[in-house]
Amino acid sequence: VALAISADGRTLSVCKTGCLRQVCVAAPPRPPSFAPIVVPPSTFSADMKKTRGDASLPHGPVTFLVGDDEERVEHVSKCVLCVRSVFFRTMFGIGMKERDAAEVTVLETDLASFTAFIDYLCTDQLDLGEGEGEQARRALVLRELAQMYQVPRLELLCAQALQESVGPASAVPLLEA
Repeated sequence: VALAISADGRTLSVCKTGCLRQVCVAAPPRPPSFAPIVVPPSTFSADMKKTRGDASLPHGPVTFLVGDDEERVEHVSKCVLCVRSVFFRTMFGIGMKERDAAEVTVLETDLASFTAFIDYLCTDQLDLGEGEGEQARRALVLRELAQMYQVPRLELLCAQALQESVGPASAVPLLEA
């Protein structure tokens, strides 16, 4: 028995006892692909410029009490939050009860994820943590926070990270989270 495969890998030739047979080999179907997520450029520098000279922006820090245990994320600039998020601009700028509050309670997340969210707003750096499974879980939670607090670029960055990292090994634990 002699075997030969064509250069393009689509045809297998088999020669057995003087009889030549050609077999078309179908390539396995390609896995579905998604259009790449396009993340717009950072607005961090332009946002930081807005903090200077705008008397309508609130002044002073706020402390967030996060989760059921009310763990603290302290001394966050209201001014920076307002220029980075429409939600915070509304919360601290138009007379909601939190406008003059020194503390704001955030129940719907965990401390590590909320800290990563605040760090993104203050630095424009995305921290998804360590390990593939943890990164996918953090990206999912941060994406939900970005939606809630109206930070569209962070939402896209998280969606992009999820698109790149979710596979068979990480999908089930992520869905169980």
